[in-house]
Amino acid sequence: MHPPTGPAWLVWLETTGLAVAMRQWLWLYPIVEILHIIGLAVLVGAAALFDLRLLGVSRTLPVTALASHLLPWARASLLLIVPSGLMMFTAHATEMASNPAFQLKLVLLAAAALNAAAFHLRTFRTVAAWDHGVSAPSGARVAAILSLLLWSGVITCGRLLAYL
Repeated sequence: MHPPTGPAWLVWLETTGLAVAMRQWLWLYPIVEILHIIGLAVLVGAAALFDLRLLGVSRTLPVTALASHLLPWARASLLLIVPSGLMMFTAHATEMASNPAFQLKLVLLAAAALNAAAFHLRTFRTVAAWDHGVSAPSGARVAAILSLLLWSGVITCGRLLAYL
């Protein structure tokens, strides 16, 4: 562990009791990381299944039914992902803030969130016209491709954190 240097708020964060516990308690960091990975698997798994449907896989499944089933799982996974991600960040805040993989991960996360929001606020509003048995409109297919690429990038950057 390097001595914390950098912006005062990052130094403060990295020296909180939670950050110290994350670094010193033998099983805390690994347990939090496992919870983060489980949450990410649920979120990305749900998104990928939905994206594949938008790309034409299993056209017999209504898009609205799939959304009703998968979206609650994706939203619930955030209850694992957000707190665990914040906990891991506190342990190495000054280091992570300057890590290019972490910076890119945040950009990709923001882009994935914007992509999902744009899809649900625009394209999904017309789902009744393409809910079952027909191809999704090009906007939905583009959103699905972007989603798959962005989430793959988030996962890749998360893995690269240990190496950069």
